[in-house]
Amino acid sequence: MFDLVDLSGRDVLEIGCGDGRLTWRYADIVSHVTAIDPFAEGIKRATQSLSEASRGRVEFHAVPFEEFAVATRLSTFDIAVLSWSLC
Repeated sequence: MFDLVDLSGRDVLEIGCGDGRLTWRYADIVSHVTAIDPFAEGIKRATQSLSEASRGRVEFHAVPFEEFAVATRLSTFDIAVLSWSLC
Protein backbone atom coordinates (compact mmCIF):
# COMPACT_ATOMS: atom_id res chain seq x y z
CA MET A 1 0.00 0.00 0.00
CA PHE A 2 2.81 2.42 0.86
CA ASP A 3 4.24 1.95 -2.64
CA LEU A 4 0.93 3.13 -4.12
CA VAL A 5 0.13 6.24 -2.10
CA ASP A 6 1.72 8.62 0.38
CA LEU A 7 -0.49 8.71 3.47
CA SER A 8 1.68 11.13 5.43
CA GLY A 9 -0.40 13.84 7.05
CA ARG A 10 -3.55 12.84 5.18
CA ASP A 11 -7.14 12.47 6.35
CA VAL A 12 -8.08 8.88 5.54
CA LEU A 13 -11.40 7.09 5.26
CA GLU A 14 -10.95 3.35 5.68
CA ILE A 15 -13.94 1.38 4.44
CA GLY A 16 -14.32 -2.13 5.80
CA CYS A 17 -11.75 -1.80 8.58
CA GLY A 18 -12.83 -4.94 10.45
CA ASP A 19 -10.85 -5.19 13.68
CA GLY A 20 -8.34 -2.54 12.58
CA ARG A 21 -5.57 -4.89 11.45
CA LEU A 22 -4.72 -2.64 8.48
CA THR A 23 -5.47 0.61 10.31
CA TRP A 24 -2.62 0.11 12.78
CA ARG A 25 -0.09 -0.21 9.95
CA TYR A 26 -0.51 3.40 8.91
CA ALA A 27 -2.25 5.20 11.80
CA ASP A 28 0.96 6.76 13.09
CA ILE A 29 1.73 8.62 9.86
CA VAL A 30 -1.67 10.11 8.96
CA SER A 31 -3.38 13.19 10.26
CA HIS A 32 -6.66 11.38 11.00
CA VAL A 33 -8.37 8.08 10.24
CA THR A 34 -12.11 7.49 10.14
CA ALA A 35 -12.49 3.72 9.95
CA ILE A 36 -15.89 2.18 9.29
CA ASP A 37 -17.28 -1.33 9.15
CA PRO A 38 -20.84 -2.67 9.36
CA PHE A 39 -19.90 -5.39 11.87
CA ALA A 40 -20.07 -4.03 15.40
CA GLU A 41 -18.00 -6.87 16.90
CA GLY A 42 -14.99 -5.99 14.74
CA ILE A 43 -15.34 -2.32 15.63
CA LYS A 44 -15.54 -3.24 19.30
CA ARG A 45 -12.25 -5.18 19.06
CA ALA A 46 -10.60 -2.36 17.09
CA THR A 47 -11.69 0.23 19.65
CA GLN A 48 -10.42 -1.90 22.53
CA SER A 49 -7.05 -2.19 20.78
CA LEU A 50 -6.75 1.56 20.22
CA SER A 51 -3.45 2.73 21.67
CA GLU A 52 -3.19 5.85 23.75
CA ALA A 53 -1.03 7.42 21.04
CA SER A 54 -3.76 6.87 18.43
CA ARG A 55 -6.63 8.29 20.47
CA GLY A 56 -7.82 11.49 18.85
CA ARG A 57 -6.26 10.49 15.53
CA VAL A 58 -8.25 7.28 14.86
CA GLU A 59 -12.00 6.87 15.19
CA PHE A 60 -13.98 3.72 14.52
CA HIS A 61 -17.66 3.56 13.56
CA ALA A 62 -19.93 0.53 13.24
CA VAL A 63 -21.86 1.66 10.19
CA PRO A 64 -22.34 0.41 6.62
CA PHE A 65 -20.73 2.58 3.96
CA GLU A 66 -24.08 3.51 2.43
CA GLU A 67 -25.35 5.02 5.69
CA PHE A 68 -22.03 6.73 6.36
CA ALA A 69 -21.96 8.25 2.86
CA VAL A 70 -25.44 9.73 3.25
CA ALA A 71 -24.55 11.35 6.58
CA THR A 72 -21.01 12.57 5.76
CA ARG A 73 -19.38 15.02 3.40
CA LEU A 74 -16.95 12.64 1.74
CA SER A 75 -14.95 15.55 0.36
CA THR A 76 -13.48 15.96 3.85
CA PHE A 77 -11.14 13.00 3.21
CA ASP A 78 -7.93 13.05 1.21
CA ILE A 79 -7.82 9.31 0.59
CA ALA A 80 -10.21 6.38 0.86
CA VAL A 81 -8.86 2.90 1.55
CA LEU A 82 -10.79 -0.28 0.91
CA SER A 83 -8.66 -3.16 2.15
CA TRP A 84 -10.12 -5.75 -0.23
CA SER A 85 -8.93 -3.58 -3.12
CA LEU A 86 -5.37 -4.28 -2.01
CA CYS A 87 -5.64 -8.04 -2.66
